[in-house]
Amino acid sequence: MTPSPTPDTPPAPLTGLRVLDLATLFAGPLCATLLGDFGAEVIKVEHPTRPDPSRGHGPAKDGVGLWWKVLGRNKRTVTLDLSTPGGRATLLRLATTADVVVENFRPGTLEKWGLGWEELSAANPRLVLTRVTGFGQFGPYSNRPGFGTLAEAMSGFAAATGEPEGPPTLPPFGLADSVAALATAYAVMTALAARTTTGRGQVVDMAIIEPILAVLGPQLLWYDQLGYVQPRTGNRSRNNAPRNIYRTADGSWLAVSTSAQSVAERVMHLVGRPELIDEPWFATGHGRAEHADLLDEAVGGWIARHTRTDAVAAFEKAEAAIAPVYDVRDIVADPQYQALGTITEVPDPELGPLRMQNVLFRLSETPGAIRWAGRPHGADTEEVLSELGLTPADITALRTEGAL
Repeated sequence: MTPSPTPDTPPAPLTGLRVLDLATLFAGPLCATLLGDFGAEVIKVEHPTRPDPSRGHGPAKDGVGLWWKVLGRNKRTVTLDLSTPGGRATLLRLATTADVVVENFRPGTLEKWGLGWEELSAANPRLVLTRVTGFGQFGPYSNRPGFGTLAEAMSGFAAATGEPEGPPTLPPFGLADSVAALATAYAVMTALAARTTTGRGQVVDMAIIEPILAVLGPQLLWYDQLGYVQPRTGNRSRNNAPRNIYRTADGSWLAVSTSAQSVAERVMHLVGRPELIDEPWFATGHGRAEHADLLDEAVGGWIARHTRTDAVAAFEKAEAAIAPVYDVRDIVADPQYQALGTITEVPDPELGPLRMQNVLFRLSETPGAIRWAGRPHGADTEEVLSELGLTPADITALRTEGAL
């Protein structure tokens, strides 16, 4: 049986919303996870013999993929082969009960199976069909395989990331997919808000190559107006200085930012170089960035003579911005993350207690919650289909057909 929230759990804001997650790897499923965290009932639909590959991505414990435990949380799992007649009919029946469908097949795949927008909207005119692909539903690249790595390359992110003399650099995690998931969850809620006025659902077309552009700031405008192309600057910024990573006397690394003029001045007093404040170029972030070598020498030299603890304490006393460069061990031990409840423990019948990231934000009246971690492949198939009105004989027939 699907785990249930405790009786004293307040209703979450998306309670009553039903989402069918047909997507895999990673933007579409993460969008559904974000909705499920705040109360949406998410039904994860996977192929009977080819489950979501995220179940096998990264390290596993006792043969159970750990990434799936996060990505699959708050989801009921069913199996369905949408290419079979029984699978198609069952999906359409599920769609009549749903508010949102999230899919990331190549454009035209759902249509080939008779499950395109025409059929889905006929079954449920209030449905929001959310289509997440690498390049969108149309255009010269729309039928290409698309992954977040390609978006990180094509967006300009990789070109602007890395050391000045080094190669473009890709992130070691699914950055573009995660940004697209956040954008897709926003798009879904926007479409649902529109539905309250129009009474109709609509199609969300999300191309993974697009949302990451939004977080790259004014690079397009700089090029449009000035012909300026953002170069690789390593840990430095072209907009202010000092801004870098500096090594302490005990071998730790600290990040310093001086986006505000007042903070930059405090840092110079702290490191014993107040005379630099009187230089004409120090008055602007751009001017300071042009003298980054000098400022890095001043700040880096001071930090190199202090331990991490002493340097952080001195910066905090001076009301200057500094943070240690953490790995996951530091994150788990950090008192601020502990105070926020950023990491929570989730009971799991397969692996026992699991620590993972909590829901994305806090709401004072209708908070989200992790009700359960990712469940085994197809664990809720019979329960969900029975709720849909299928009899045991119906379910057996679908299994015989290979639809389940």
